[in-house]
Amino acid sequence: MSDDQLPTITRFHKTRLMQVWRSAGWPCKDGLEIDLLAAGLISLQMMDGRETLRLTEAGIRLLAESRQRGQRALSAHDRLGQRFAEHLLAQGRVVWRELSLRAQVEDESPPVQDPTPAAVLWNAADEEPAQLMPKVWRMARPDLFSIRNTSVEAYLQPQVHEIKVSRADLLSDLRHAAKRQAYQWLCSECSYVFPVAVARPNEIPEQFGVWVLHGGIDDGEFELLRPAQHRPVKLPFAVWMALSKAAPLRVEAEADCGQAALSEAA
Repeated sequence: MSDDQLPTITRFHKTRLMQVWRSAGWPCKDGLEIDLLAAGLISLQMMDGRETLRLTEAGIRLLAESRQRGQRALSAHDRLGQRFAEHLLAQGRVVWRELSLRAQVEDESPPVQDPTPAAVLWNAADEEPAQLMPKVWRMARPDLFSIRNTSVEAYLQPQVHEIKVSRADLLSDLRHAAKRQAYQWLCSECSYVFPVAVARPNEIPEQFGVWVLHGGIDDGEFELLRPAQHRPVKLPFAVWMALSKAAPLRVEAEADCGQAALSEAA
């Protein structure tokens, strides 16, 4: 078959190649496999009396090239988020990126007076009018949301990690109180992650943890400068529903990311 007769390799073919690479190579016998076989990216083999699929050198090379292009296309923010997600996965946590979650925060509009009539037990004229602190719902999109890999709800320890690669981005985030409240409403601990030169720990509100990256984004090391203040949180049902509909993050270089002991620091 000449080169101009080979099938066009699409992202669906590349996805199937990755599935074959990660699996035992059981054939699906569909059109995608016919295209991949014709292109010489996979080969059909017999093993223990059954057919299996294996990637050829050309198939492995294609995946490697696609992966390198994808890494170059990632922004500094995405690369730092990916690196820290790998750090959380290595601790045995289940990680999601850029979830859209509803959170309850205080209304930033001026408080309103309580319309309820005053009780007759005191003179209402002598009292300051009662004021309500209304709550509103807003959408929050934490960069990283994670829970511990445990079947005990009390041990979940939901965490939010916000990734910042520039000082301007960090300062913009800190100016929005409602945004910070939304993060805190969703989790037990909330931290900021940024390169070490971006800010000092005393510039971050004390309830937030501070992780810094020493060195380059792709090969630097993380250091915890200040742990986040912990508070017990029970995940609302709406958050559980959002988690059930979203796929947790998987790292391609995923090694043995077994559950960390619940007594270890996360």
